[in-house]
Amino acid sequence: MAHHVDYYFTPVSPWAFLGHARFVQLLRNAGASVSVRPVDFGAIFPASGGLPLAKRAPQRRAYRLVELQRFADALQVPLNPQPTFFPVPADPAALLIVAAGEREGQDAALELAGRFGTAVWVEQRDISDEATRLAIVAEAGLPDDLHARAAAPEIAARYGFFTQQALEAGVFGAPSYVVDGEIFWGQDRLDFFARRLHAG
Repeated sequence: MAHHVDYYFTPVSPWAFLGHARFVQLLRNAGASVSVRPVDFGAIFPASGGLPLAKRAPQRRAYRLVELQRFADALQVPLNPQPTFFPVPADPAALLIVAAGEREGQDAALELAGRFGTAVWVEQRDISDEATRLAIVAEAGLPDDLHARAAAPEIAARYGFFTQQALEAGVFGAPSYVVDGEIFWGQDRLDFFARRLHAG
C-alpha cells in the first residue's frame, strides 16, 4: 500500500531546496501521495528550542556555509550559499504555495515550492518582491489570480493551521518529511525516508 507524506518546510530553506528534486522523485517512485504544508518557523522555533539564523552562534553560522557547499557539490545541485536576497520574509511565497495546493492540487504546490527555492538559491531573485513572485507564478503555468487567492483570509488561516499541525507532529526544523507519524528531518535523511516509503 502506498504511503502518504506530510511535507513541512519553508520556501526559503536551502536544505528544502537541496532535497526538493530528490524528494519529488522518491514520491513518484513509491507512488506516495503528499500534503504540501509550508509553515511559519518564526512560530515553530520558539516552541521547539530552535534559533533563527541571525541569532545562532558564529561558529554554527560558519559551519552551515561549509555544509551547504559540501552538499551542493556532492549532490551536484547548483547553489549560492550566500545569495543576494537572503534572508527574506517567507510568508508571501508560502501563502502562494498554500493557495496553489488548495486550488490547483499538490503537484502544483510542489512545483511552485521548487521554483521559489531555485529563485533564491540559484537565480539570485528576491522572492519578497511582488513582481518577482508574479513572474514565478507565471513561469509555473499557474493562473494570475492565484495572488488574489493567496491574499484571502482563509489561506492565511490554512497556513496557521499547517503550522499548528507541524507543532503537534513534533516538527522542529525544515525540511521535515512525516510518514505515518515518523519524522525524517533534513534532506540528508532522504535515504532513510526512501526505505520507509518502500516498507510495508
